[in-house]
Amino acid sequence: MLEFENVSKSFWTGTQRKVILDRVSFRVELGKSLGILAPNGTGKTTLINMMAGLEKPDEGEVHRNCRISFPLGFMGGVVSKHSAFENSRYIARLYGLDPDYVEAFCRWMCDLGEYFDQPLGTYSQGMRARFSFALMLALDFDIYLIDEGMPSSTDVEFNRKAGEILKERLRTTTVVIVSHQPKTLERFASSAAVLMGGQIYMFDSLEEAKQLYDYETQS
Repeated sequence: MLEFENVSKSFWTGTQRKVILDRVSFRVELGKSLGILAPNGTGKTTLINMMAGLEKPDEGEVHRNCRISFPLGFMGGVVSKHSAFENSRYIARLYGLDPDYVEAFCRWMCDLGEYFDQPLGTYSQGMRARFSFALMLALDFDIYLIDEGMPSSTDVEFNRKAGEILKERLRTTTVVIVSHQPKTLERFASSAAVLMGGQIYMFDSLEEAKQLYDYETQS
């Protein structure tokens, strides 16, 4: 279970204080994937980083009683001067997993050819996204965190493999996906919420969440 208890988070922009969360409490139960709708600029990435433990709340507590992934697209744990081969084996050891398996999975998933043995600093944005997603799926988590959906890739085969594997993982794991587009959540979320005005509004269905989201963003 992942739980926020009376959590507050804000930033000083230089001219005003921007409130992301204001004494917010909610929980994500294992086995019930959650989609969170949030307009651009409301703090989607900050929220997902707090779930992962990459950012701390100003007040309140975030309880993580399960294995939670780094956010999809987060590359803070890898080193650009090292290759995907080196990074995959290093990250595997950090998580206590078999380096041979993690390397082989990422090599198959990314299908980067000779680039897999080249420094990440030489990769295009799309190649880095593919490696990040492959690495996340290679590791064993109870909750997977996704910010704005699938990685941006023009590789059709990668998108097919990634989508199939993520769909399979949904049978045994939980996904928290945050986006400003309701359509992005449809494939993954069994419940939904709206982040708006420093609050999280929880709903049993995506359709209910969309009604509030559409009303607030179009008014």
